[in-house]
Amino acid sequence: MVYLFLCNYATSHPELAQMCTNTLQKDCGNEDPMVRGLALRALCSLRLPQMVEYISEPLRRALSDHHAYVRKTGVMGILKLYHLDRDKFDECNFVDILYDMLRDPDAQVVSNCIIVLNEIMAQGPDGGMALNRAIMLHLLNRIHEFSEFGVVAVIDLVPRYIPANDDEGFQIMNLLDPVLSTSNSAAVVATIRAFISLADQIGDDPVQMKRQVVGRVKASLVTLVASGCSELSYSLLKHVDSLVDSCPGIFDDEYRQFYVRYHEPTHIKHLKVQILPKLANPDNAPDIVAELGECVTDKDPQMNRLAVRSMSLIACRDVGGEGCADSIARRLVEMLDLDVSHVCAEAATSLADVLRKHPELKQIIAPPLPRALRYMTEPEGKASVVHLLGECGDIVGEAPYSLEKLIDSYDEIKDASVKIALLTSTIKLFFKRPPE
Repeated sequence: MVYLFLCNYATSHPELAQMCTNTLQKDCGNEDPMVRGLALRALCSLRLPQMVEYISEPLRRALSDHHAYVRKTGVMGILKLYHLDRDKFDECNFVDILYDMLRDPDAQVVSNCIIVLNEIMAQGPDGGMALNRAIMLHLLNRIHEFSEFGVVAVIDLVPRYIPANDDEGFQIMNLLDPVLSTSNSAAVVATIRAFISLADQIGDDPVQMKRQVVGRVKASLVTLVASGCSELSYSLLKHVDSLVDSCPGIFDDEYRQFYVRYHEPTHIKHLKVQILPKLANPDNAPDIVAELGECVTDKDPQMNRLAVRSMSLIACRDVGGEGCADSIARRLVEMLDLDVSHVCAEAATSLADVLRKHPELKQIIAPPLPRALRYMTEPEGKASVVHLLGECGDIVGEAPYSLEKLIDSYDEIKDASVKIALLTSTIKLFFKRPPE
């Protein structure tokens, strides 16, 4: 507590802080390693320029101390000295000492050395500590000794290292592979990043290598998504979303893991609904569409909208196989009659997108449009229905008369998108049915 008090008030009372210098230096030589470490930490934390001359020698002794706690405290003290006085830091040649300490028998000391070297050399040409084959393989062979934070610090070095050949790249992958089986999500994500980085550098076909890597990490990601807290699950789902975009088809067989659960937070539900259409293929599309159909009845309006959009996305991408787009169009047509304004509006907007991709579905989409226009309240949905009436005007007998009512009340229309859609549809109908 005394050390903490000194560190907090040293900057505002530098003269009083200097009075404790002799005591701290004496404690740095205490028989108890905890006292030595705490005294050194307090001495380095005073952050007074006039204290630099008293810090360097205790620091140098601490780096060769027989106890690991004192050594790891000394390593972090080097970083404090670096920020306090760069000239003194360079004079003491601490960088070379830190590189030598990467072979320290204690893993915590090594991980502290990595953190300090990365920060000291962050502005260098390598963007962190310099790496070579010997350092990289030495750290990876000891990765099982590190704490969760230490493991991440080591793995984060891999994307900056360029293997000499394919064999070395595969050797690094083999050394990292056991990390995927751990419950440390940060380490798993760091390993995925390292694997993807290596996939771009080894093998004759980087795209195929990347797909193999994503296939290997898929099980670990899906397991962590299901077992973590909501914040962690969201972060992992964002990684899954990115991997699905870069390697389509890999996660398709795990689509049930992305079904929405009633107890999940809203942000996770939304993200899952956005991922589901990206996993659709002819085999699982009916199940995914059915699941999205259930989400349309959720009490969350944004969830309803996302579910409708996701269904239309499957139809527009044409990934669901034969008859899938037809089935989705029928579901969307049924939604036009729901007594939920935002669902009707979103369904109309989605139908407009589906019709652009599948003009042959006009016979399914056309019949309810005049009725939908009468009851549509949201401007975006009304504009979509007006657009659809223009597209389907050749088979909807009431189309000109439905639009005529809107034209009569044109001055009362406030939304510009409705006016633009009305103008466009009127011109289309004029060419399709000139007499009317």
